[in-house]
Amino acid sequence: MLLSLSILAAASGCSSYADRLRDVRTEFHSGNLAAAKKFVDKELPKKRRAKEVDVLKLERAMIELSSGKPAVAERTLREVRDRFDFLEQKALAEGAASYLTDDTHRAYAGEDYEKVLIRAFLALSNLMHDGGDANAYALQVNDKQRQIIESAGSDSKKNPKLAYKQVALGAYVSGMLREATHRDYDDAQRSIQLVANWEPRFTAAKQDLERVTNGRHSAPGNGVLYVFTLVGRGPYKEERYEEPTQAAMLIVDHILSAIGKHTVTPTFAPVKVPVVVVPPNRVQSVAVSIDGKPAGLTETITDIGELATQQYAAIFPHVLARTVVRRSIKKGSLYAAKEFGQVENPLGELAIDAVGVAWEATENADTRCWGLLPNKIQVRRIELPAGTHQLSLQPASASGQPLGGAQRTEIRIVDGSNAYVLASFPSTTLVGKLLVNQDARPGLISDESIDGAGRNRAPHISPADLPEPPQEPAP
Repeated sequence: MLLSLSILAAASGCSSYADRLRDVRTEFHSGNLAAAKKFVDKELPKKRRAKEVDVLKLERAMIELSSGKPAVAERTLREVRDRFDFLEQKALAEGAASYLTDDTHRAYAGEDYEKVLIRAFLALSNLMHDGGDANAYALQVNDKQRQIIESAGSDSKKNPKLAYKQVALGAYVSGMLREATHRDYDDAQRSIQLVANWEPRFTAAKQDLERVTNGRHSAPGNGVLYVFTLVGRGPYKEERYEEPTQAAMLIVDHILSAIGKHTVTPTFAPVKVPVVVVPPNRVQSVAVSIDGKPAGLTETITDIGELATQQYAAIFPHVLARTVVRRSIKKGSLYAAKEFGQVENPLGELAIDAVGVAWEATENADTRCWGLLPNKIQVRRIELPAGTHQLSLQPASASGQPLGGAQRTEIRIVDGSNAYVLASFPSTTLVGKLLVNQDARPGLISDESIDGAGRNRAPHISPADLPEPPQEPAP
């Protein structure tokens, strides 16, 4: 009884992560990066936010990247990557305690798609300031996906993760950088084949395969520009009432109360679960122009909204089961308290039931998530003559119609080399800075595979070492 009251006191009066995320998303998507950063920096030191530190750092990394600080963003992302890897080791005590409260009292180890996308954004961040470790990070994307799927077993009936859609960005970046060496075309071909398998709607993969198969990075005197864009407002979590489950719990209450010696705490509080939401987006791609001439639209290499929705739907039965088990444990605990205390007075039973109702009412759905992700990561490859060019980017609708104003910058193309641009368009206005890297090193795996803390920083993995995925049917 005292335990229940202490838990009730600790859990009451807390706003959800979704409530706090709403403010930072509004500031970020409107381009007010200073206000978004101020909000995150204010929340990070709070002791009561200790379970949210890692996910808040993910939000900060997106703000840092958009602010033109890719090296800082990379450092932040590495911290969270290593922390999530550590948290994959199950904390049994913490897990058991969460059944007496809710999942927000557990350390957040990230959704599966977030663990993979951390490595994808590590590759993009490194590419935009240095490039020396971008290929290693890209290979980590594929390796992490394999680990996640294999960790749940090989039985298709028991492992919903076997149906996960794969993130193709890592394979694309790896193929792009291997091609830039002008010698590793076999590795580049294997990587681009993975892209074609995992993202069949990415039509540029066919041209990329033909080019690397023929062993030609670019024509003599030409270089290549890669325009990466972060398009649309991405997925986030919000709280929802699970009505069918609540009705089922009510039926169980009536049955147990009818056949048991004591009453069972009635189910008045709604059963709350987190759900992934993808907001509607006007911007569907970005129109690219070079020297005043149209050069095509950026094309989706990773649909994050689709990825998050599909992967979360696969594990949602497990999330719902935890919620039902938690309710059952709470009801069972209070029933045991009545039995142990030999409570036979109706007023005594009513008092315990009142505590139980209040206890269940303190439950919150775990809406923690990486809320500043874009809806889509897109890319456009353009071969250009060596020299200086004027680049223009303009958000566009699904039909390719321009939306909002154009963003312009000057780029320098080097014969036989790659140049990279990264821009964020969650809506019709560019958020932050248009990042340009014309001096990234070629796609070689860094010899520095272990960082100063002894953690695996950028493992040496060849695309040939990765399993070939099954062919996916065209949509």
